[in-house]
Amino acid sequence: MSLDAAKEFFSCLALRHTPGLGPRSWKSVLSGYESAYEAVSDARSWSGRKLLPKNRVEVFLAEPWRPGAEAEYRAARSVGARVITWFDPKYPQRLREIPDPPALLYALGDVSLLRNPSVAVVGARECTLLGLQSVERISSELSRFGVTVVSGLAAGIDRQAHLAGLSGIGGSIAVLGAGLDVHYPPENEDVRQALEHHGLVVSEFGPGTRPEARNFPYRNRIISGLALGVLVAEAAARSGSLITARLATEQGREVFALPGPLGQPTFAGCHRLIKQGAALVESAEDIVRTLRYQFSAELAGLPKALPAQTQPAPVRPAAATAYPRSAAPASVAPRELPANLTDEERSLLAGLTPEGKVHIDALIQALGWESHVVSRRLLVLEMQGLVRQWPGMYYSLT
Repeated sequence: MSLDAAKEFFSCLALRHTPGLGPRSWKSVLSGYESAYEAVSDARSWSGRKLLPKNRVEVFLAEPWRPGAEAEYRAARSVGARVITWFDPKYPQRLREIPDPPALLYALGDVSLLRNPSVAVVGARECTLLGLQSVERISSELSRFGVTVVSGLAAGIDRQAHLAGLSGIGGSIAVLGAGLDVHYPPENEDVRQALEHHGLVVSEFGPGTRPEARNFPYRNRIISGLALGVLVAEAAARSGSLITARLATEQGREVFALPGPLGQPTFAGCHRLIKQGAALVESAEDIVRTLRYQFSAELAGLPKALPAQTQPAPVRPAAATAYPRSAAPASVAPRELPANLTDEERSLLAGLTPEGKVHIDALIQALGWESHVVSRRLLVLEMQGLVRQWPGMYYSLT
């Protein structure tokens, strides 16, 4: 980190760690200057320039922020994450325009995704098969359009949205409710690793921040703030996803909802949003078509229709060696697979069928591999569209 970048970083931390100052105050101060360092160096002028009330300026000048800012500065340098401060060219303009933007973001992965047009996809952790299938289809279509899928790395709908987003050119961004060095939830560690290598993970929270319940509404405003619109794919009547939808409305974003079966409790929140004016959608094309009215400039580079999907040339798989004969029913024809699969991936696929679901523990026991190896291989196969994950860590062939 250069000296100027370090000054910018520490100046943003000073604002963040001042008691009584929040995102709206940070925005007011930073919008009046050309750098964060210039802003904090000129703090005595804030009151006269009507950037902040005099009593809050006096609190800042007393420097109660220094211990916290110095501690976070040292911790962040040790983690090695990319720091994107308010005046960094990589800081997303869409996020800067919301009423309460973060002063900075920590990032791991491909920060160029922050410039891409994006759609947030959120929903229930405890979701239905219909919700998972719909999110997989729509998110993968968005990614094929070139739209980045943003979500919160939770179980259920979020997980499926990230995986489907990573399958196409649009990619995926995860926004965390904890520090980048806190890996939560643990069951999504495989997706987290994939996002760090092929997508992007961001957080406004400093290293060591635990995933406390109070953090997630703050996270949700960034999820919606990064996106042109928010799709609520499955949400109960009292769901955190509805908070994201409300924030999206306040930020001037489009809100979309996926309809579900009448009487299904996990879709009650979606139906309420539709009654309140959210756009009912069934495909990525519905979303992109609606967004073009408001964000035509941002979407000018997108194709007018969904690009055709190409499939790799199939080949015969190697003979199965790691599973008992009973694992593959005689009624199922041999599956043709891509040529670039490893022997481990072929062995894993040999124990799965399209008809039945196999728990990950059974796969681990049958193969005799370490759990993290099985989990990583399953993620790769899931991203290739060969394996489907079901609720409860069950897997089958697609």
